[in-house]
Amino acid sequence: MVTTGKITREVEIKCDCHLIYELYKHTPHDSAVVDPEKVEACHLVSGQRGAPGSVIQWHYYHDGKLETAKEIIEEVDDELHKIVFRVIEGNILEVYNPFIITLKTEDVGDKKSVIWTLEFEKVNASIPDPTQYLDLLCGIAGNMDAHFLKQS
Repeated sequence: MVTTGKITREVEIKCDCHLIYELYKHTPHDSAVVDPEKVEACHLVSGQRGAPGSVIQWHYYHDGKLETAKEIIEEVDDELHKIVFRVIEGNILEVYNPFIITLKTEDVGDKKSVIWTLEFEKVNASIPDPTQYLDLLCGIAGNMDAHFLKQS
């Protein structure tokens, strides 16, 4: 059974992709305002918002319980609208270590989308792929889309 993996999911949106990318880059704490049922809080621990090497702390709801994840921003590519986060502390590392989250937004023709990719290694082969975390991220992206559409 595979213990390492990579899963990707694309969420089509209607709002400007730039809005979601910029929120995650500069104001990730606003995700708690946009989707308080999924995100309780997000804090900058060290560094500068949106800069590689910065550390952020998330408090989010997973399977009905509050969990935390501390992430370091590994890469920010404004040209590709891509941010790579590596989880360095938190509940998720009990079952997946390492755990890397990539956010990418695309605007091609009439199609706008948010693309989430999770790269992971399971601590043992019996653990399922982290699709529930992908569901969580995609749900937040969908709620951000609705939020930005209401504002426009």
